[in-house]
Amino acid sequence: MTDNSGNVLLALLTGAAIGAGIGILYAPDKGIETRHKIKRKVEDTSHDLAERISHAKEELTKTAQEKKDVFDRKLDEAISTMSYKADDIIASLEHKLEELKKKNAQLQK
Repeated sequence: MTDNSGNVLLALLTGAAIGAGIGILYAPDKGIETRHKIKRKVEDTSHDLAERISHAKEELTKTAQEKKDVFDRKLDEAISTMSYKADDIIASLEHKLEELKKKNAQLQK
């Protein structure tokens, strides 16, 4: 769910809850019946919001885990690439050192 559609959905749910509350308050019921209806609506809305929050949390956790896995994979690839480059550099330096040793040996003769 995108951030924008989540905001729209939350606004619709809030509007529906407010509308239901106002409708119940203006309904020609006894006070106790009105309070029971309000209590049920609040409980229903609370339950619905709790489910939506739980779902959003699960989606966020899933997305975070996917991003972590991608990061870990890219980090491993970068370390592997750097390791190969380091091996190439070491081999090149060792080759240069051997050449310098040979030149030094020739100069000391």
